[in-house]
Amino acid sequence: SAAGNGKDAVVILEKTPFQEENVAKLLKKYTKLQLQMSNDIYSTYHLYLPPELNEIKTTVVYPASEKHVQKYLHQEVYLIQESGEDYKNITLPFIEAQSFSIQVCFFFCYNCGPEESVVNGFILIPDFKWNQKQLDDLYLIAICHCRGIKSLRDLTAEHLPLLRNILQEGKEAIGKRFNISGPQLRIYLHYRPSYYHLHVHFTALGYDAPGCSVERAHLLSDVIANLEGESHYYQKRTITFALRADEPLLKKFQEAGRV
Repeated sequence: SAAGNGKDAVVILEKTPFQEENVAKLLKKYTKLQLQMSNDIYSTYHLYLPPELNEIKTTVVYPASEKHVQKYLHQEVYLIQESGEDYKNITLPFIEAQSFSIQVCFFFCYNCGPEESVVNGFILIPDFKWNQKQLDDLYLIAICHCRGIKSLRDLTAEHLPLLRNILQEGKEAIGKRFNISGPQLRIYLHYRPSYYHLHVHFTALGYDAPGCSVERAHLLSDVIANLEGESHYYQKRTITFALRADEPLLKKFQEAGRV
């Protein structure tokens, strides 16, 4: 570390989207262009921006535990096909043994500021990955107030009123606050989630958000339709998801002969 105390840190650098009002400034005379290739009407340049137009979002985890460090190291990834029985016999005991904390969820639920929207049954908050300076990468999380729903696997038709409420009122709140309509939003749940308390992701449809790939994201509208057709759909269905090589749950599936 920079402090020289031997503690590890994780530093994540992300280029933020360009803000529309700054695009014209990119081509002004103080922006340096270096020609790389020219072919007929096509040219490629390296463009060097002045610092005020070249913002990089920096996330620091310090001191970082071994778990934090491993999370951000490159690892081989494996697709797991988890049946309903696999969930009951492998994943659920693993979750319960790990005692995953959800206290952070309830800190948000009961200590919300003016930038959050408290809605019937849930709270809608900006995700930490969104700097709220532009709407291109809009990212909000709806965190359910009620406890006991760990993930997609716990959902039944009993939860349809809650899910419909999150879908409808979440879209209305975002439309009112940010002037973005429902068809311009990607609204989904993760499986497996990063923490085991029901929450729903709202992102701008044009934003390729982390975790929106097919092996992890489940559209809320599809979840509702599946539960309308079969109350215990997610207790029975085989769900595919990815696990990194260093994840303990992968070892559990390997020991059970499921990988």
